[in-house]
Amino acid sequence: MSNKLLVRRAAVLGAGVMGAQIAAHLTNAGVDTVLFDLPAKEGDPNGVVTRAIANLGKLSPAPLAGKGLAARIIPANYDDGLELLKDCDIVIEAIAERMDWKQDLYRKIAPFVADHAVLASNTSGLGINALADVLPEQLRHRFCGVHFFNPPRYMHLAELIPARTTDKAVLEGLETFLTTTLGKGVVVAKDTPNFIGNRIGVFSMLAAMHHTEQFGLGFDTVDALTGPLIGRPKSATYRTADVVGLDTMAHVIKTMADTLPDDPWHKYFKTPKWLAALIEKGALGQKTRAGVYTKKGKDILVLDLKAQDYRASTSELDADVATLLKERNPAKKFAALRASQHPQAKFLWACFRDTFHYSACHLESIADTARDVDLAMRWGYGWSMGPFESWQAAGWKQVAEWIAEDIVAGKAMSTAALPDWVFDGREGVHTSEGSYSPARNDKVPRSSNPVYARQRFPDPLLGESFPQGHTVFENDGVRLWADEGDDIAVLSFKTKMHTVNDHVLNGIQEAIGIAERDFRGLVIWQPKEPFSAGADLSGALGLLQAGDLKGFEAMVANFQATSQRIKYSLVPVVAAVRGLALGGGCEFQMHAAHTVFALESYIGLVEAGVGLLPAGGGLKELAVRASDKAGATGDVFAELKTAFESVAMAKVATSAVEAKELKLARDGDTVVFNAFELLHVAKAQALALAESGYRPPLPARNIRVAGDVGIATFKMLLVNMLEGRFISPHDYEIASRIATVICGGEVDKDSLVDEDWLIRLEREHFVALAQMPKTQERIAHMLKTGKPLRN
Repeated sequence: MSNKLLVRRAAVLGAGVMGAQIAAHLTNAGVDTVLFDLPAKEGDPNGVVTRAIANLGKLSPAPLAGKGLAARIIPANYDDGLELLKDCDIVIEAIAERMDWKQDLYRKIAPFVADHAVLASNTSGLGINALADVLPEQLRHRFCGVHFFNPPRYMHLAELIPARTTDKAVLEGLETFLTTTLGKGVVVAKDTPNFIGNRIGVFSMLAAMHHTEQFGLGFDTVDALTGPLIGRPKSATYRTADVVGLDTMAHVIKTMADTLPDDPWHKYFKTPKWLAALIEKGALGQKTRAGVYTKKGKDILVLDLKAQDYRASTSELDADVATLLKERNPAKKFAALRASQHPQAKFLWACFRDTFHYSACHLESIADTARDVDLAMRWGYGWSMGPFESWQAAGWKQVAEWIAEDIVAGKAMSTAALPDWVFDGREGVHTSEGSYSPARNDKVPRSSNPVYARQRFPDPLLGESFPQGHTVFENDGVRLWADEGDDIAVLSFKTKMHTVNDHVLNGIQEAIGIAERDFRGLVIWQPKEPFSAGADLSGALGLLQAGDLKGFEAMVANFQATSQRIKYSLVPVVAAVRGLALGGGCEFQMHAAHTVFALESYIGLVEAGVGLLPAGGGLKELAVRASDKAGATGDVFAELKTAFESVAMAKVATSAVEAKELKLARDGDTVVFNAFELLHVAKAQALALAESGYRPPLPARNIRVAGDVGIATFKMLLVNMLEGRFISPHDYEIASRIATVICGGEVDKDSLVDEDWLIRLEREHFVALAQMPKTQERIAHMLKTGKPLRN
């Protein structure tokens, strides 16, 4: 039997916050999706769902990758829509967390679920086996739990929870679908309350709450301690609780109290008094605009328990503790934390100690391996390292002794002994052979599911490394490498944020020459985000301030030459983009034979923000595309309008799908949902182009432009904005020059020009803007603050 899950259409049951967002993400991925809920009491029976779909547009961050996608979701209700289920290949149930409601719904839909379809419950903690028990015999082997994290588009983690009856092939097929189609990082969990991510994650929050009180710290101080300083998200502890919703938090804590009576930490599974009081007042966090934090005008206030009122948030971090946390060596850092007498350091050591203790004691019951726990915490909670990685990095044996000492001394939250395997002489749980599994008492390698062959560089755990390929060519800006016997070479940038300087420009040109000679294609790909934050502004400003106009012009000309080299390479150059691709980074992918985008690609020609215009061939390329689209007779100006607005307003696409809408990506470019598969797909595209007899495009000689009429029309729009004070006079200056270049200069409407003409225009206007004091102010301000200046 094939374990391939073929999904033409999906159904999501429940149009609440999670259900609607899961439906949105399925739609992002091109899956035809039906969203169900109860019939409305009056009016359109699908009213509940249509309102939920409309609400998707208001959520931030946006669940939909493109504005028009909401209309693709099919609304339905349980009274007259169940026939639609017969065509669905996967059914995801996401109704409220009540066992009786879920079971009633399963009885109702069972007769309509197709014989081959997979049924999955998106529960965050209810028993999967208990849910399976109410299903008819023929459905049980196709049922399991799949737990998406909120928000489903952005959180990488999806926990897969098999029931006792789940067919292995069904699980493998679902894991493949979640990984490639929806772009998720899948962790298989055991059927225990709250599974892996929330079991460890909520415990770590409860531990932080307990120690906040014990050491008398303010909520804002704890957030300053438990955020990026220790490799956790900015929302840290209490801000996370506000975002999740304090009522939701209390509900999860109650679930732990009810379902884990034998947990040695059970006495801590209760809602703190202050949390219950906030909930009673209706202060539920972000959704009610007040919780642990609230906003007053522009100020952020934090709850002060002593004063029983909000005060200005200060987050006083002790200078010594802050210095201690900057220590690069984890062993030294943990030793210093444990030795320190400062309440802030004692608080942190206690939080780490109790989370390590809890994770070790529960590993065997909740997961197969330590890897599953660490990846769940990284992908579901945004930790830079999971608990076992942190422990191992700090020195496994030493930390284990310290935890044991604290347990004996009555300092730990529980007297439960650490499991024997912790002390069997090991140096940790992760090795190059695999990750430790207490149940098997063995090191278990990564999953052998064929879907993972698509990940050349998976997210590495501590102690894991993946072969880097052999270096073909390297300079100070780039590295060109390939795998043994491979026809496609890969080019990666070495600069900070992958910005573009002379070394990168010269390196790209040299690499393309090598690829033409020795390979069949070239992929531009970065091992880490971003793709490229654009030109190296400090270098450019240096040349201008030194008055080296010749050097500055030469740099711009070299940039343009590099883009043209990418476009006219004799082997296909494919750009593999994820994260930011701004300015020159965006222009490089515009010149590639093809671009493969990760869904989370944020692309923009943002030069206007620093007082410049795109001059790496971007405007030229937009003019060429408009001419091609309009053909011999169409309206070139109409094709330019969206592109002009994108550039003049320095818009950044919030997804690869939106990049196409803004005309910064081509309609035919590929969008990949799993960033770890990006390199695999890009290499396959390059090979496919080579196999089909690739030739670069012929030089564009007859480009039809919008000319003086186009420029005048754009300027009319700009004058209105200037008079309405929406833009400054310098904004007007920049945008007018962008209009001039994109329309092909002051020539007659529908004149024919060539690429060189457009490239020269780009360069002239770029150099003219660069010499203006207001532009230089903008560049300096951006370099200093990272924010654009409106002058």
